[in-house]
Amino acid sequence: MSVSVRRAGDRALLLELASNDDAVRVARRARAELASVVEVVPGHETVLLVFDSEPRAADAVALAEAALADEQAPPEPVEIELVVTYGGPDLAEVAQLVSLSPEEVVARHCAATYTAGFLGFTPGFAYLLGLDERLHVPRRAEPRTRVPGGTVAIAGVYSGVYPRESPGGWRLLGRTDAELFDASREQPALLAAGDRVRFVAR
Repeated sequence: MSVSVRRAGDRALLLELASNDDAVRVARRARAELASVVEVVPGHETVLLVFDSEPRAADAVALAEAALADEQAPPEPVEIELVVTYGGPDLAEVAQLVSLSPEEVVARHCAATYTAGFLGFTPGFAYLLGLDERLHVPRRAEPRTRVPGGTVAIAGVYSGVYPRESPGGWRLLGRTDAELFDASREQPALLAAGDRVRFVAR
């Protein structure tokens, strides 16, 4: 069990953990039990806790250690299927990079069950863990200035979906019609840290 803590300004603490799964467990516990927390932000193997007053590092570490030691199964994650039309502009290049056919790339991308590790970059963009190791490819050398919203992409160990049109340097495999972010919804982001995601080829 590994938890370290750093101050992040006058009213925030950054907990550093061993894995993204640990970060999700700690974030859920913090939301449920720390009354003085006004914001909980899971990141890559981290959880940022923002308090309404001077934070106590010892309390935050104790909570994190309790969450990680809890043998009771965590709440069942939300499972979401995203229907994808494959054939994106980088599919053939990815296939060449990994010495597979485009059809094999699609099959491997759809076979995995992904976990939303954390959100960032732009509202609603979830960094999805669980990508087949065979599909680990680097970002493009030159990012595109415009990537359409709904585009499904991969880079390094991650897969993700661009919620809206934006610049981007990931490899584009296809597109989904799912609304990843809608400010008018009660929960604007479709995905939250800890959610499970499956891609289904149309």
